[in-house]
Amino acid sequence: MKRTNYCGDITAKFNNTNQTLCGWVQSYRNHGGVLFLDLRDRTGLVQVVVEPENKKAFEIAQTLRNEYVVCIKGQVKTRKEGYINKNMKTGEVEVIADTIEILNTCIPLPFEIDTDKNLSEEIRFKYRYLDLRAPRMVRNLTMRHKIAQCVRRYFDENGFLEIETPILTRSTPEGARDYLVPSRVHKGKFYALPQSPQMFKQTLMASGVDRYFQLARAFRDEDLRADRQPEHTQIDVEMSFVELDDIFTIAEGMMKQVFTMAGEEINTPFRRLPYQEAMLKYGSDKPDVRFGLEISDIGEIFKNTAFKVFSESLKNGGVIRAIVAPNSAEIMTRGIIDKLTELVKKNGAKGLSYLKVKDGKATGPSAKFFSESELDTLVKTLKAEENSTIFIGTDKPNTCALFMGALRKELIKVLGLKPAFKWAPLWIVNFPLLEYIPEEDRYDAAHNPFTAPVEEDIPLLKTNPLAVRSYQFDMVLNGVELASGSIRNHRRDLQEQILALMKHSKEQAALRFGMLLNALECGAPPHGGFGLGLDRLTALLCGEESIKEVIAFPKTTAAFCPLTESPNIVDQQQLDDLALKLDEVKIEK
Repeated sequence: MKRTNYCGDITAKFNNTNQTLCGWVQSYRNHGGVLFLDLRDRTGLVQVVVEPENKKAFEIAQTLRNEYVVCIKGQVKTRKEGYINKNMKTGEVEVIADTIEILNTCIPLPFEIDTDKNLSEEIRFKYRYLDLRAPRMVRNLTMRHKIAQCVRRYFDENGFLEIETPILTRSTPEGARDYLVPSRVHKGKFYALPQSPQMFKQTLMASGVDRYFQLARAFRDEDLRADRQPEHTQIDVEMSFVELDDIFTIAEGMMKQVFTMAGEEINTPFRRLPYQEAMLKYGSDKPDVRFGLEISDIGEIFKNTAFKVFSESLKNGGVIRAIVAPNSAEIMTRGIIDKLTELVKKNGAKGLSYLKVKDGKATGPSAKFFSESELDTLVKTLKAEENSTIFIGTDKPNTCALFMGALRKELIKVLGLKPAFKWAPLWIVNFPLLEYIPEEDRYDAAHNPFTAPVEEDIPLLKTNPLAVRSYQFDMVLNGVELASGSIRNHRRDLQEQILALMKHSKEQAALRFGMLLNALECGAPPHGGFGLGLDRLTALLCGEESIKEVIAFPKTTAAFCPLTESPNIVDQQQLDDLALKLDEVKIEK
């Protein structure tokens, strides 16, 4: 190796030693005829001093510019009193250069490294090799590496085998569009990139592997947003002969170890919140519970109301729900109320009622629709304090949950609420097994087609499928869905019964899921597991809002890679080899 140490490791313990350092010139400056360089590598900066008496080194140093790559040999010395930089790890020392070797020069760059300027995503990703030099990005990739190694150690210590599953597989319906790969050998046929290793990991359980994990690559052709990418990495886990408690114990242990490694504290066991309760109290199946601000069902208060909107809603199977915004009566101007009303309408509401608590009474434009008894009971039931605002919405349960949840999230911002604690992990449990698709007159998996129904609800598959609860769960952290998993169906007959409700005939089921169905009837054990987003976990621990900031080479929101300019056109010969002919389409240059 050319160097003796990394730049960021040169501290006072190396005083009076000779060191060889390699890196990039972060900055250079001339102070009274003495040249000072900040030399940077992935570990940080160290100050290099080039004295004019060292004519050869000084002459070379004068030609240096930002981002030149250099090798510097010199002696470590303690900085003079008054020149110590306590904000730098290496701030007590400097390196007095003996020799300087330029390993590479650098052209003028499109942006400064570690700039605070608001660069576009397109520019950052086009020059990702420059963007990744920034200390923030180095820190993020380092954290990702440490999490991955911590996870591997944890599962190895707990008896799991790391097993890779295929990337080229067959297309199966899993909720998003597949990326397809045409076969040259089997013309007219396609592989698909896996959306998850679901069927393979369940097949591994049928194979007697017992405990499996991998850092699995997963691919989904779907519209992107901050927490989505066409390809992502999940910590994929499956176990045999387990119940939910066993899965939760393993997952919580992994999270505890990762957070400890990152210098953070997370409390276990995690809170468990039934799906229906989450939708009622927070209007979301991935609630951020650090802020309180719970939604309440107040239908009982208005069961005999004269207000037609509420009475008709209740009569037609609707619900009435309210949320209290504390200490907000003064800031809830007409303009803010109008914006909140528009927000709930965009999320399915027909309108939004509100009341302000003044002198212990509910007042405001909506008060005229209710009796004094109803208003008093409302304030008392909700424990609405002085100067609070009560927002009320009504509709069918799912619609009401959706727009009240959106309102809650916006109120957290409007009120400037601070989280009560840093990390709020929880399990959302007992998701519905199925949902109904009226336009297709069939049921579909509410979450995962291989999830097992709660045992006592199995008879309802024949009489009331929508009432069937499942062993599906999500791990949620600070309002982010980190993981999904379940206890699986381990019997073929039960799995086929559920697939039939989704309008998969036995023939279709065998065609699409034959590998797994065949394995299930050959003595598959009870099993379950989860997939946890490594990108999302890393982003949370790094304080990043988007997973793009913790992926080395991400795609843009349009699923395009500016660095490699992909996707792109291919040669005609490649299409001919695959027996593919393209329709005439407008190719974007």
